[in-house]
Amino acid sequence: MTIEKTHEGLPVAGYRPQDGTAVQKVNINKEAEERVLRILDDLAADPEIDKRWLAIGRTQIEQGFMAVNRAVFKPGRAVLPGDGD
Repeated sequence: MTIEKTHEGLPVAGYRPQDGTAVQKVNINKEAEERVLRILDDLAADPEIDKRWLAIGRTQIEQGFMAVNRAVFKPGRAVLPGDGD
């Protein structure tokens, strides 16, 4: 499914406008991430779970989703004052 609308990039250096298809892909990823994080939240409530390893796993999962979303949005390098002089 292709969504034609273009969304403005975040007002952060390096971010650019995104088409609706990219936004839809990242929203699907965010939903999947939230489902996994809720499973981890349930595990965290179990006193038998090793919290250290759970935290390591959670961090790796969060980093993985962040990397996948960056692959879709492809943010660029920031332009600094004096660049191009």
